[in-house]
Amino acid sequence: MTSAPVPVLLFLAHSTLVTAGGGSMGGTGMGGPMSMSGPMWMPDQPLTYLRLFAFHPQPIPIFPVIGVLLAVAYLAGVFVLHRRGDDWPKGRIVWWMLGVFTLELMTATGFDGYGMDFFSIHMVQHMVIGMVTPILLMLGAPVTLMLRALPATGGRRSPRHLLLLFLHSRFATVVASPVVTVLLFLFSLYVLYFTPLIDWLMGTWWGHNLMLFHFLAIGCLYFWGILGVDPSPRRGGGIMGAFSRPVLRIAELSATVPFHAFFGIVFMMATTVMVKYYSTTLPWATSTPLSDQQTAGGIAWAFTELPTLLVLGVLFLQWQRSEDRAAKRQARRVAKFGDVDLDAYNASLAALARRDEVSAQHDGTR
Repeated sequence: MTSAPVPVLLFLAHSTLVTAGGGSMGGTGMGGPMSMSGPMWMPDQPLTYLRLFAFHPQPIPIFPVIGVLLAVAYLAGVFVLHRRGDDWPKGRIVWWMLGVFTLELMTATGFDGYGMDFFSIHMVQHMVIGMVTPILLMLGAPVTLMLRALPATGGRRSPRHLLLLFLHSRFATVVASPVVTVLLFLFSLYVLYFTPLIDWLMGTWWGHNLMLFHFLAIGCLYFWGILGVDPSPRRGGGIMGAFSRPVLRIAELSATVPFHAFFGIVFMMATTVMVKYYSTTLPWATSTPLSDQQTAGGIAWAFTELPTLLVLGVLFLQWQRSEDRAAKRQARRVAKFGDVDLDAYNASLAALARRDEVSAQHDGTR
């Protein structure tokens, strides 16, 4: 596993601001960011921390609206439970709202505009939406909330029954399998950035938003299975059920770490600009596209560590709680029925002792 302490992240963030410079409006006839088509806001002032974090949604704020809808829908589900007299953990509400906050931060501020101009800012946006936001949202246990809040009336057409059908469907089993999720998670990096696909997507407003949606969807699918907070096809028996064990989930998480780190190292060590869209030298930038690409690679490498540590912490707590629950079940069993295993062990020892005694008496009579 790679190591990227917090000071490295701070240094990379500072380097991004220093080397970036500024932005512009798209559609002026130049290549790269200047040729972006569609209703996309592109900054026209030098990049600073204040402008990067300033509230500035796009003319058509798709993802900010999605974030608001996610927050409202989640709180509506919690309200349904409370009105029914059921409790819902406050920690899960906090996790979900933090996930919505990170989505809004990356799409309703200067990040979305400056990410169209600079590869380093785009990489921050990708890493947060594709890794941090999904982890936080999945820790909010949205599937569990839907199963408890959705109405069960209506028979087979009820929303709850349809959700259960999906969770038990063959499609969900295939999509949620570790092989598929790992491949999709890694292909999102290598196929996108090492082919002309990113140039095609970044050249249009709809392609840019489709790419962000892909990052979010694949990240949620990947961490849905690894975190194991919500019901999923991995909760069943057989091979899929075996992958719900914490040890195998940790192994699944660790399997992607070297590939993700190598992805960042490639951009850090490259001597030429690898993404054509970001190869244009902007008039207001104080850096070259190559140096900005190297910063983007450092950001991708550094982000390998943060989500990994967060997920490992969650898996460790889950394992510890499962051990505590098993110990409590054993204690209740002993209190109710006695220590059956210990009694059986003592009975076996007593039987062996009696057999030895009979054998000794038999030898003495000879």
